[in-house]
Amino acid sequence: MESKKCFCDTGLLFDSCCGLYLQQNQKAPDALALMRSRYSAYATHNADYLLETTHVSERQYYSKTEILKWATSNQWQKLEILSSSEDTVEFKAYFLNADQKPQAHYEFSTFRCENGVWFYVDGKFE
Repeated sequence: MESKKCFCDTGLLFDSCCGLYLQQNQKAPDALALMRSRYSAYATHNADYLLETTHVSERQYYSKTEILKWATSNQWQKLEILSSSEDTVEFKAYFLNADQKPQAHYEFSTFRCENGVWFYVDGKFE
């Protein structure tokens, strides 16, 4: 995967972008980097990373099986960042569903940093 562009659409190579977090166990330095890496985790079907980067207060609401089901049933096309602040990211994730129909997932996500580690807390969807 090292010679491929990153799934999160930064234009960087995967290994120099989200691969740092997904494969090399580095911690995302901010909410935006964590959001991008979580998108790449969906694209690479890395449910463990998605659960690990979800805040502990919210993990009970997520199932590894359901995450994998959604991640693998879609073809992830691109990520569009609409806005971001220190602890929020507004984005659209574009994908083809199981019927190959184009879809867009809109979310306004909230993140929290604890002891220097960023976590996804929740999101508002359309």
